[in-house]
Amino acid sequence: MISKTLRKRYHYPFLLLRRLVIVDFKLRYQGSVLGYLWSLLRPLGLFAVLYVVFARFLRFGDAIPNYPIYLLLGIVIWTYFVEVTVSSVESIVGKGDLIRKLNFPKYIIVAASSVSAFINLLINFLIIGVFMVVSDVDIFYSRLPFIGILLLELFIFSLAISFLLSSLYVRYRDIRYIWEVLIQAAFYATPILYPLTLVPELASKFIMLNPMAQIIQDMRYILVTQQTQTISSVFASQAARLIPVSLVLVIAVASSVYFRNRSRYFAEEV
Repeated sequence: MISKTLRKRYHYPFLLLRRLVIVDFKLRYQGSVLGYLWSLLRPLGLFAVLYVVFARFLRFGDAIPNYPIYLLLGIVIWTYFVEVTVSSVESIVGKGDLIRKLNFPKYIIVAASSVSAFINLLINFLIIGVFMVVSDVDIFYSRLPFIGILLLELFIFSLAISFLLSSLYVRYRDIRYIWEVLIQAAFYATPILYPLTLVPELASKFIMLNPMAQIIQDMRYILVTQQTQTISSVFASQAARLIPVSLVLVIAVASSVYFRNRSRYFAEEV
């Protein structure tokens, strides 16, 4: 009885979500020659440039085993986060005509772009897997299930930020420019290019409180090298991992509540 009620309640939102994801895939690279291949070429192109600068010239990767994979993994995860949050800023306003004409759960609009980007992320992870096999990276298969937990944390965190940004942008159009500046600063404040060993101890603890830093470093520890510093090693405590995870949950709840309360006014304000 309960399952039947849930199925009836979420059947229409699910169908709408699936339709919006398909439309997003079709429109994302419409008119481009390479089409969907850009979802693979963009992180690979950025990786190539950063690898030459930071590995060949600045020698950041000399002390890190499998640094090319280490760097590529960080870029792929960060690219997903940027893609989800940046595209979400104008998502509600961009669907203003649809919102005014139809009555449907507004969170579907934001969730659709997140799901679409997440599919791209999974495909990019397959590419990383190929690189790992070619580079003869040791794969610890017993730890692979933890990747699913980290991906879930990444998805929830990205979606939570997206809910907040999209709802704020309806009323405050400066949010787009503010977020562009913040996301650039956050890129260099996250250990994507450099190892945490180059950062002072106090600064490294502060950096690792960032959920993105925690996710990236944990991913690297599982997939690339056990020499990767994680939040547990930085704080010398396994319990320290609960700090960014708790932060993700708090942001997720707060963003969802704020989005739900503001969504009733979207049709009037977009």
